[in-house]
Amino acid sequence: MKVLLLESVKGLGHAGDVVEVKPGYANNYLFKRHLGVAVTKDNMNTVEMKRQAKIKDEENRLERAREIAAAVDGKHFICEAKTGSAGRLYGTVTSQNIADLLSKHGYEVDKRDITIGEPIKTVGTHQVTLRLHPDISVDFHIDVKADLG
Repeated sequence: MKVLLLESVKGLGHAGDVVEVKPGYANNYLFKRHLGVAVTKDNMNTVEMKRQAKIKDEENRLERAREIAAAVDGKHFICEAKTGSAGRLYGTVTSQNIADLLSKHGYEVDKRDITIGEPIKTVGTHQVTLRLHPDISVDFHIDVKADLG
């Protein structure tokens, strides 16, 4: 029986592949777990449309990542934090704080995409890496200033 895989199945194939399997395996495993569907013209068209939409979505994400990378690359952002004696912070500037700071400037990024070399616990300039896409990574600086308020 020919089956069109909707998701990758270990040892069988990847999403979008047409594979030959026994009818029992198809009916009792692949179809019930929504891992595959019978090969029909409608199912082939549906999978192709989903594949095209996924490709277009990935292209849009890559383009957006390039725009943010061009805008952020090498810039300095100012972050104010409460400090104690000798310029030490009460706490640490986290990747969530940096994501919020970038959001205020109009750059929506996920905190998991931000890499801080060493914990930011002092006033001064610190380098931060932003990985927007597997192919796109940029460096920028956070200038930590003492909050006088």
